[in-house]
Amino acid sequence: MSFGDVSTPAGLTKLNDYLKHNSYVQGYEPSTVDTTTFNGLKAAPSTSHPHALRWYNHIKSFGDLKKSFPAATGGTNVTNGAPAKPAAAPAPADDDDDVDLFGSDEEDEDAAKIREERLAAYADKKSKKGPGPVAKSSVVLDVKPWDDETDMAVVEQNVRSIVIEGLIWGASKLVPVGYGIKKLQIMCVVEDDKVSIEALTEQIQDFEDVVQSVDVAAFNKI
Repeated sequence: MSFGDVSTPAGLTKLNDYLKHNSYVQGYEPSTVDTTTFNGLKAAPSTSHPHALRWYNHIKSFGDLKKSFPAATGGTNVTNGAPAKPAAAPAPADDDDDVDLFGSDEEDEDAAKIREERLAAYADKKSKKGPGPVAKSSVVLDVKPWDDETDMAVVEQNVRSIVIEGLIWGASKLVPVGYGIKKLQIMCVVEDDKVSIEALTEQIQDFEDVVQSVDVAAFNKI
């Protein structure tokens, strides 16, 4: 799909409609196509384009890691008029013209042997195929302090000090909750098999001198 210039209302609308049913501009993981599209936006989409805004905030949460996204593979999506790289042409199949399945018994045995060899090669190739895409989730956490005198910079510093394999911290902001108190709202991306959100929230609450509670404000599978 071609979005045109995503910095225009028409292009942004096309992008939003496409992202309604897709997590990324192309494929099932962030790629250079997402980086190019992200850079084509002059600012974050408004709430009138919720799907584009959700995608924008997710890509933004990667920070400088956006520069190291892998190249997109497969698909036919187009961003700002730039076509995706076509998939490589399949290798030509072995020539079977020399196998006469209706010939003598000796020729039938040869054909069966060739078929068995190909089936074995296919099974071996399939067994060596790499794992599928890593399951990830985008999470927004609300970290609440004890009172309005709590230093929120210290709160955020403590939260970001947590390092777990499969955890990437993203953007954050302070949100007023009343009586002069502000909570820290912070995004992160986690690999589902490596990071437990329940364990992560408990680890944040261990900073009990400055943290009163932690809630999951949003949770989306990627």
